[in-house]
Amino acid sequence: MGMYLNPGFENFREILSARIYVDKTMMIAEINRLMDEGNKYICMSRPRRFGKTIASEMLCAYYSKGCDSRDLFKDLKIAGHPSFEEKRNKYNVIKLDWNYEYQKARNKEKVFDKMVERVLRDMKEEFPDIHFTSEDALADAIEKIYTETGQTFVILMDEYDVFVREKVEYELFDKYLALLNSLFKSATLRPAISLAYLTGIMPIVRDRVQSKLNNFSEYTILDAGELAEYVGFTADEVKELCRRYDMDYEECRSWYDGYLQHGYEIYNPESVVKSMTGGRYGLYWNMTSTYMVIVDRIRENYKGTKEAVIQLLSGENVDVRVGKYMNTMDSFKSRDDIFTYLIHLGYLAYDMDSETCRIPNREVRQEWIYSIEDDEDYEVTESIIKDSKELLKQTIAGDAEAVAKALDESHIHVTSNRSYNNEDALGSAIYLAYIYALNSYTCVREMTAGKGFADVVYIPVHPEDPDKPAMIMELKRNDRVESAIDQIKERKYFESLEHYHGKLLFVGIDYDEKEKTHTARLEWFEK
Repeated sequence: MGMYLNPGFENFREILSARIYVDKTMMIAEINRLMDEGNKYICMSRPRRFGKTIASEMLCAYYSKGCDSRDLFKDLKIAGHPSFEEKRNKYNVIKLDWNYEYQKARNKEKVFDKMVERVLRDMKEEFPDIHFTSEDALADAIEKIYTETGQTFVILMDEYDVFVREKVEYELFDKYLALLNSLFKSATLRPAISLAYLTGIMPIVRDRVQSKLNNFSEYTILDAGELAEYVGFTADEVKELCRRYDMDYEECRSWYDGYLQHGYEIYNPESVVKSMTGGRYGLYWNMTSTYMVIVDRIRENYKGTKEAVIQLLSGENVDVRVGKYMNTMDSFKSRDDIFTYLIHLGYLAYDMDSETCRIPNREVRQEWIYSIEDDEDYEVTESIIKDSKELLKQTIAGDAEAVAKALDESHIHVTSNRSYNNEDALGSAIYLAYIYALNSYTCVREMTAGKGFADVVYIPVHPEDPDKPAMIMELKRNDRVESAIDQIKERKYFESLEHYHGKLLFVGIDYDEKEKTHTARLEWFEK
């Protein structure tokens, strides 16, 4: 057992001993199936803290000949699968963490030479009867072992894209490409490799790197295919955690959900775990990074970026063409490139059916708000947030005139690519005007309520807060504002809030299409 060749299962055993472990071992069954079908080159990219390293450690513990992991997996889901014993601990595993190797290297230019030297050292210890020379490259050593013993390899590369993210010098990057080419493009070496599994934040770069890895199947945050349920936590997994830790599921959903993949609702694993163990919902993901990544990108201000940011903040989906982005860190040429990049980083969620993106959840929305507040180029948007904070106070204070005035202003900002009088624009105007409320409310559009659907409902995240009433909003066009309030009462929209026992505020809104103005009426209702 070595550090790089055939490591043991200690790292995965430590992961299993954590207070919270969500069983994702059926991913092994999917990987085994792909191997059997000849799809043995896999690149799986997803945002930071979405479980990439945990998956690599799991695969290492399962495939590595350096250990016997039967007992480690015996109580996990994969243990009951037919392929479990077939491939368990049957392969020579080479496990590399490129971010670790790069960051610890004193001489960055020697990072590949040092890594190969260490792997070869492990190989010499593991296979003392095989003659290795000082001229052997890693591919040469793998070929020798396979030729003389018939044993094959599983290559696990974690953070394979660190050299793209770090924007390393041209010569160093060429060395990296040469290594990838030698391992994954050689027809001679192909039989010796049973699986190559690469993980990273970014998909394969689509210029110089792609030619070296064009035989890889990619599973990304845009489309994870049959591996979709392993990108993050699923709704069923989060429901079980909420039950176990006595946490409100709907609140958890508003905080950390929003990434949809092939019918699965995907949650941010890092934030879910932190909220469960800490006993409260809050901002956890930003502790491992910074919202400045958003600031740096939107400052490039390609055509339509500012307008699209306002639409995103107002809860709308924005069109995005993801096919043109080259997956690099320095080849941004359009708003589409910027938004595609932010999708891969998790700051936006992608809907492959509508080819649109959106801000996925409350936690990430706060990151966007921080980025706007710190960017003087977005003074208009920052003003919207400040005005929204004041509007919430005015609404609770019963100032109907302030509500109408705020909606007049908000309506202007959400009509850049749609009819001014479009019904969706009216809803988005409300959402944008009350964007600050999302810090303390869950917003539900078209909520099933009473005898119909309430247009917009704001439910306090902490219902025990006496200063935060629930708000039911009804929209009318070219009508009497009183009829909006009457509809809320007559159709008993408040009955949908049977588990809420605080104050209720009815907000009736009418929009005059001819004058392009709003009127509002506010009325309290005690349940």
